[in-house]
Amino acid sequence: MLEGYDALREGAAWLDLSGRGRIAVTGRDRARLLHNLTTNHVKQLAQGGGCYAFLLTPQGRIQADLDIMAFEDRFLLGTQPETRERVLQLIRKYIIADDVKLEDISETLAELAVEGPRASAVLASIGAPAPEVPWSHTGWDGAIVAAITSTGQPGYRIFAPSDRKAEWIGRFEKAGATAASAGAARLIRIENGIPRYGEDIFENSLPQETRQMHALHFNKGCYLGQEIVERIRARGHVNKLLTRVRIEGTEPPPAGAKLEAAGAEAGEITSAAFSPAGSNVAALAYVRAAHAQPGAELNVDGRRAVVA
Repeated sequence: MLEGYDALREGAAWLDLSGRGRIAVTGRDRARLLHNLTTNHVKQLAQGGGCYAFLLTPQGRIQADLDIMAFEDRFLLGTQPETRERVLQLIRKYIIADDVKLEDISETLAELAVEGPRASAVLASIGAPAPEVPWSHTGWDGAIVAAITSTGQPGYRIFAPSDRKAEWIGRFEKAGATAASAGAARLIRIENGIPRYGEDIFENSLPQETRQMHALHFNKGCYLGQEIVERIRARGHVNKLLTRVRIEGTEPPPAGAKLEAAGAEAGEITSAAFSPAGSNVAALAYVRAAHAQPGAELNVDGRRAVVA
């Protein structure tokens, strides 16, 4: 059994996400610049609020995904490890005469998570608050506690000075949280249909293909890549959709494996893992829109696959 899998499903587990990128954005023009560069409504974020968003190319392709948290004097951006430098470069490219400063604080600010059905109980046990609105956050004991989940389970993110990381881990474990491996977290997120940039969302992905509609705001005005997003909305559909799939057997097909329907190609696997809870393989895949409905029957490598 993967370490922490049962705890994530039924109890509480902690994760060390400090390998992710964390970028502080300050300056009086910070809200306007981020608003103009991302797909969500940054200008309406009040202190303590936050959102999920994409950074797009002018052609509407996703270059990175972001957790955005608003503070009185700054924004904190969170992104995947492999897109940290890209995010810095993309934002810097558009700082012309703007009063905006970027600071990579990934090394000085640790990022931990506690997730699972008992995650809020763990926070309550140590006296920490548990924000309720997704991406909202509050300060507590020199750290930031945010309502952000990486696996799709109930969960919270804790941002604390790096020299206090061991202290926070000790608190979690004393409160009954179990360490979860990266493999366990990956399996849970796949079971829950939560995509990861770099594995399920790519540089050539369009926002609507990912079905992460909470990353988009359609009444915020102009932003980089908006024309393509609006064109897709006017058309009413995309050709493929990121979808959960259940596959018979125990062996996960590799990324890129083709899904078929009636002998014709119907999609492509992005991530897959054996699910002990389902006694089958849980997967995410881009499936042609005509087949991306729950219960649709597909096959991969001769095995039955069903859209979840």
